[in-house]
Amino acid sequence: MSLELPSPIAAYVAANARLDVDGMLAPFAADAVLRDNGAPFRGHAELRTLFEEEVVAVNAIFTPDTVRREGGEVIVEGPAHGDFRGSPIRFTYRFTLANDAIQGLEITA
Repeated sequence: MSLELPSPIAAYVAANARLDVDGMLAPFAADAVLRDNGAPFRGHAELRTLFEEEVVAVNAIFTPDTVRREGGEVIVEGPAHGDFRGSPIRFTYRFTLANDAIQGLEITA
């Protein structure tokens, strides 16, 4: 099944599938905020560290299987597989987009 994801989200998901940190960062606004289970990461430098240490290091690949819009957010859900305890784990990604970029992302399991 092919999901209709907005282009910044599709670019992030595709880069994550390749474990490409630069590609994962590219769709984010320079001042984007990502909350991973409540912990905030601000800007590209903090996002890069998060992606390198918590995604690439454990080969975590998110495979979305549902998408919907709620208010101003795009909600994407699906499992992440990788070399981490409990894999696969189902995640919910709540994206906020602005100016064709990811401005905010909240990730919960």
